[in-house]
Amino acid sequence: MARPFAVLCAVGALLFATACGDESESPETSTPGQEGSTKVTVGVIPIVDVAPIYLGKEKGFFASRGIDLAMESGQGGAAIVPGVVSGQFQFGFSNVTSLMIAQTKNVPIKIVANGVASTGRADADFGGVTVKGDSPIRSARDLAGKKVAVNTLQNIGDTTVRESVRKAGGDPKSIQFTEIAFAQMPAALAAGQVDAAWVVEPSLSAVKAQGGRVVAWNYVDAAPDLTVATYFASTKLIQDDPDLVKRFSEAINESLAYADAHPDEARKILGTYTKIDPKVVETLTLPKWPTEINKASLETLSQLGRGDGVFGDKTPDLGKLLP
Repeated sequence: MARPFAVLCAVGALLFATACGDESESPETSTPGQEGSTKVTVGVIPIVDVAPIYLGKEKGFFASRGIDLAMESGQGGAAIVPGVVSGQFQFGFSNVTSLMIAQTKNVPIKIVANGVASTGRADADFGGVTVKGDSPIRSARDLAGKKVAVNTLQNIGDTTVRESVRKAGGDPKSIQFTEIAFAQMPAALAAGQVDAAWVVEPSLSAVKAQGGRVVAWNYVDAAPDLTVATYFASTKLIQDDPDLVKRFSEAINESLAYADAHPDEARKILGTYTKIDPKVVETLTLPKWPTEINKASLETLSQLGRGDGVFGDKTPDLGKLLP
């Protein structure tokens, strides 16, 4: 059984338990932070994508709006969704496919701000499918029948990798996907545990540093200027504390715009929450951080996921998910 389904079933059980409990057992929508500010915890993934939120905290964009910000790391969006629903996190960062899966299962969440986007440039994107330098795999077509690592099964990774294989004339149905955390992928690839690994920065640079190469730019193959991930909240928080959601969204948008306009500062902040070699930081490929969500690209991801069976027999209702 694919992990996202199991995780979301757990979410359903959690929601049932919450509905049956007393109001006193319900998680707080927010708690007072220092000096009258609101303590806010955001579930994130420790990758390059989330540099803006760390940079925004450093620049005071959140503090200036009365938000005492903290980040907690998770392996992927599918694991962060339950934390947001339960109130462990007030907000979360997730790839959009995880959010679409949640929406088809009526998990009460909604996007509140953009997160990260592909550069839209083959040979210059922040994520791709990599292989060892001496691998016989030369193109996406050759991935058919091979063992490929993704950070979360039945999600944006395997959906976009399948599209790369399709466009190259290969059979995506024969790919054997295996779940490995991004940070562990370079070592797994070097050890031959997998034939290929879909990685994003900084793991992409780590694979290149050990002699690996990219055989497919799956985000670029999926859709032009793909919106990859967004920040989201529970519908309960949105209803109960709209002012906090507004302040958070404004702070995130300021952070995104600042990071996009100041790449040197975005690179520098990476050293505060990742263990990237400083030399690698100077050369890795940064994503784009637009404040606008590319809705057309989400429609494409929805169609691809439906075709690959990611959503079962349902189709995501983007109208209910988008702000």
